[in-house]
Amino acid sequence: MTTLSDEEIIAMICREGQVDRGFRGLVQKYQERIYYQIRRIVPDHEDANDVTQNTFMKVYRAIDRFEGKSSLYTWMYRIATNEALTFQKRRQPTVDLDTAVGVSQATSGSAYFDGDSIDQQLKAAIDTLPEKQKLVFCMRYYDELPYQEMAAALETSEGALKASYHHAVKKIESFIKQASL
Repeated sequence: MTTLSDEEIIAMICREGQVDRGFRGLVQKYQERIYYQIRRIVPDHEDANDVTQNTFMKVYRAIDRFEGKSSLYTWMYRIATNEALTFQKRRQPTVDLDTAVGVSQATSGSAYFDGDSIDQQLKAAIDTLPEKQKLVFCMRYYDELPYQEMAAALETSEGALKASYHHAVKKIESFIKQASL
């Protein structure tokens, strides 16, 4: 199947007789990106898969109301983020932050130290951020979204996002410096 444009996907889903093909095109085009966005908020793979499925179902049910004020991906990103945050609010945290930090500190002095432990430290640092800063940091750092798209997805100003990102980076730097002492 060739990759369909956003306009083709929307038209197919909204047109009788091509709904299945349009939905398959939507999933094929965006599933991986949406899954990894959700996975940064929902740490468990199975839970992230469930939230991803819920996201695509919400997108499917609401696609006829998509206004085109942003890109289709930005609109879906917002839905995915809201689904993931709602899911996380209903769950108890499954990872003890002190344990995660202890693992990172123990491996940093190891002769077998590698990028995985650095990644663990970064994840532990991100987990300490307030929800908005965590979201903004992940959107910018991992997804490399421009501030304009982030502002559209989160319905806030670019200035507020830049400030949140700056504060998040400073907190992460401080956390990592503390963890490496």
